[in-house]
Amino acid sequence: MSDTALATNQSGLVRGLLLAFAAYAVYACSDASVKLLHGGLPPFEVVFIGAVLGLPVVPFVRGEGEGWLDLLRCHDRGMWCLRAAAAIAGSVCAVMAFTLLSMAEAFALIFLMPAVVTVLSVIFLHEPVRWRRWTAVVVGFVGVLIVLRPGFRTLHAGHFAALGCGIAGAVTVVLLRALGPSEKRISLYGAGLVGPLLVSFILMLPHFVMPGGREWLWVACYGLLAATGNILMMRASAAAPASLLAPTHYSQMLWGILFGYLLFGDGVDTPMLLGSALIIGAGLFTFSRERVRKPRWWQRNPPVHPQ
Repeated sequence: MSDTALATNQSGLVRGLLLAFAAYAVYACSDASVKLLHGGLPPFEVVFIGAVLGLPVVPFVRGEGEGWLDLLRCHDRGMWCLRAAAAIAGSVCAVMAFTLLSMAEAFALIFLMPAVVTVLSVIFLHEPVRWRRWTAVVVGFVGVLIVLRPGFRTLHAGHFAALGCGIAGAVTVVLLRALGPSEKRISLYGAGLVGPLLVSFILMLPHFVMPGGREWLWVACYGLLAATGNILMMRASAAAPASLLAPTHYSQMLWGILFGYLLFGDGVDTPMLLGSALIIGAGLFTFSRERVRKPRWWQRNPPVHPQ
């Protein structure tokens, strides 16, 4: 590789990393907007409005010659529907988690996702996993126990919602591994958009609450910022391998601590910091092992934020 080509490649990697960090900062702002609603709107209603505002991302996902109907076309309808179900579950759980927990605590529990991915990959994809990654799984679960401290404080729906969000995200990752080689990216994105759009619309109707002025502002910020973050992440993935960008996900914890302190008066105690450090460390190690393995699905399907 010539010096010019090498410099261009390095410039692309730096640009990709900067765009990824910007994307996760925007995602954190979207999550903070949910918390600023203070539970004034039902979770399904928040998810529906967010999904509607996520539609502007579709043109950035469409490949040449692909149309809007390709959002619904797939080779494996059952797996496509499972991807949609994971999207709606993850979205609703995320809204509940950020409504009921501090942002730092919600992120800490959601970040268990890489450990769950490892377990699900062994069970459903029969991937070989050696002792190093199993150790990372155990360390991640120990970190969760330290954060939750069961028996020392009362656990509530927010804690289970955050764990549910992490599990739904892990299911999505495993499905992307299974479907990535055969499905178009727009179809996989469509499942993650159409599922929340349709299901949340139906389930919000019995409990619909007309948003007030300030609620419209925050729910619009939630949807539009998530859509903006998705566009930034796709731009980042066009400039650098998604496996290289994945660890930038953990920068959300810093934003969570900052927003929690400045906007909501949240504190972070020693067990929270220790548990979060174990979860993040285990996740970073898992990502490093994924990068060595260079899975093809990750190169084709950049991670995006659920609406």
